[in-house]
Amino acid sequence: MPRMSDATFDVSAGFEQGEVTGNVRLGRFEAQYEELFAEVIEDGVITAEERARLDRAADSLGLDKGRLRSLEVALQAAYEARHRVQIRDLSESDEDDSPRGSLMPLEAPTDPRTMALQRKISALEARVAELTRELEEARAHVAVEVDLSDVSAAPAIEALDEAPETLQRRIRHDPRDERALHALFRAWTARGDVDRAFTTAEVLTQLGVATKEERALQVQHRVAGLIQPTTSISQEAWRRLLFHPDEEILTGEIFSVIVSAVLLGRVSALRRDKLLPTLDPTKKQDPAQSTVQAVRCFAWGASILGMRAPTLYADPSLAGIVEMVPGVPPSSRLGKLALSGRQPRELAFFAGRHLAWYREERFVRLLVPSIPDLEDLFLAALLIGNPGVPLSADMKTRVTPIARAIEPILDPILIDRLRGYFLRFVEEGGRTNLQRWAGAADKTASRAGLVLSGDLGAAAAMLELESAPHARERLDDLFVFATSDRYAQLRRQIGVAVG
Repeated sequence: MPRMSDATFDVSAGFEQGEVTGNVRLGRFEAQYEELFAEVIEDGVITAEERARLDRAADSLGLDKGRLRSLEVALQAAYEARHRVQIRDLSESDEDDSPRGSLMPLEAPTDPRTMALQRKISALEARVAELTRELEEARAHVAVEVDLSDVSAAPAIEALDEAPETLQRRIRHDPRDERALHALFRAWTARGDVDRAFTTAEVLTQLGVATKEERALQVQHRVAGLIQPTTSISQEAWRRLLFHPDEEILTGEIFSVIVSAVLLGRVSALRRDKLLPTLDPTKKQDPAQSTVQAVRCFAWGASILGMRAPTLYADPSLAGIVEMVPGVPPSSRLGKLALSGRQPRELAFFAGRHLAWYREERFVRLLVPSIPDLEDLFLAALLIGNPGVPLSADMKTRVTPIARAIEPILDPILIDRLRGYFLRFVEEGGRTNLQRWAGAADKTASRAGLVLSGDLGAAAAMLELESAPHARERLDDLFVFATSDRYAQLRRQIGVAVG
């Protein structure tokens, strides 16, 4: 693992740390999660002793036992439906004449009518699976919205309108429009805005089409080392300047309310299926003491992004760059591609990109990669906010159990928040496109990486390493961002603008 000097990945002496916001909040369940969930249904039996321990945990956390029982009912129902067993609660009976500790299989049907119904159900389930596959394929080919309202026919180069606003619109539609980029560089140079000219020259240099003048400015103002901001990014700056425009804030706010419950459910399911990853405690890192560049980079980057870094584990046996490991709280494991052969600016980019996923409005994407599953969670959140929300019978059958499992975990204040978000959602049209939202959240993560690295070359290298099939699309969005008013304002706000 590469070593470094103590000065690398340290914020400057004049750096002002703002409010730390945005990370996933786990609520009051975090401290005693093991007591609440680890042994409730693992062996199919809830003993009087286990019940007493759950009650003590509920008391210590100040939880309403009725809410806790509702959660158990939902979890048990889901477990029984999946495994076709019945969970026995021995704590509710004074006597137990049956053997302890075994799951009770549901009795197999014997009458012809029931068996015929089961065959019909099996056939219907197979048909549903087939239709689901067809639906997913149809979604993959859904028509793309096209908006050319602000684009006119391409003029000749000598007649190109050099007003920055016009040029930026052209670049949004074609991030590799060389003529528009050259014209934008000339426009900012004429206005004396050195930082805007510099960031445009960075794009031209990355595309390999920079003129001698553009290249000279890019070399002149290129920071020798890491950025040295004077302050961290505020919550308001995240939302107003760093979020991709298509990442609807209200959609993220709705997910932020339920994400801790989704995390607990994911960890519970992994534990039940004996798939919960086990982290080697000897690989746990202390950013304040570690000499591993990637570890120090995460602490440095989190400070600038106004966040808390997750607990980090350095694991050269992991083939990739970095991965989130589900747990309470979640952790991150750094792989061999992060622990060797990386330049500081490359480390800064992937740290910013990974940390952005830890913000509560988009952490759910690390837990639920499937868009259909994401839609079910979103509808479940709306159902908690308004139980009368109109849903089709099939959708209600699918979503209601999820809502029932999530709601008992939420404090009353969070349920009230969902009610308010539901009203706002309806007032704003009652529509969202989760495929587009998820794609925009991914682009926001890359934008956070660019802010930390300040280097499009480093960003391009890491995007190619992480996701070659999507690297060009993500890099094109960074070209748009690098030439935008948002990026310029953000650079000025944190004190890294040049000139």
